[in-house]
Amino acid sequence: MNLPKFYPITDARLTKLSHAEQVERLRDGGARFIQLREKHLSPREFYDAAEDALDIARERGVRLIINDRADIALAIGADGVHLGQDDLDPAVARRLLGERFIIGYSTHTVAQAIEAARLPIDYIALGPIFDTRTKENPDPVVGLEALRRVRDSIDPSVALVAIGGITRDTARAALDAGADSVAIVSALLAAPDRIAERTKEFRRSLG
Repeated sequence: MNLPKFYPITDARLTKLSHAEQVERLRDGGARFIQLREKHLSPREFYDAAEDALDIARERGVRLIINDRADIALAIGADGVHLGQDDLDPAVARRLLGERFIIGYSTHTVAQAIEAARLPIDYIALGPIFDTRTKENPDPVVGLEALRRVRDSIDPSVALVAIGGITRDTARAALDAGADSVAIVSALLAAPDRIAERTKEFRRSLG
């Protein structure tokens, strides 16, 4: 799939904003592909939050991806789901969601990424590429060389997303190493009142 180079991910604890508010600010900054990531709300609360965020996204044609919860993605009519190593099997998710849904899959080693390329998914996320404080228990840093090895080892039609510690200073290096897109959290969200402004700056820096 043709992923945009810029792939923001929401974080309600970091911003103290609702997912809908974050999507609105990211959207106002020009983001067109956003993932909702929520690890602390109940399923019902996340469903409601995701539904509100989708309403905002739909106003300007933003594609919305739901982290982990294929059931919520399907129920609200989101554009896709992003699955982790311990989530629903991507093959099962594809049967559940159908061919039109976008399915992304997290990997944390070169071997995992190469194996994931054989699955019925649309993109692979590899990381953390750099040190990150966004996750409570992050996996070991894999670095840019791992990105290069994965890009050289998988079918070019499988999109590759770099995630983990991506900033404006490091995003271009990740793209040059073979990533089709960079996923960003704290570099955009750490200053909630400047999310739209930072999004515009980040997009401009990527060209």
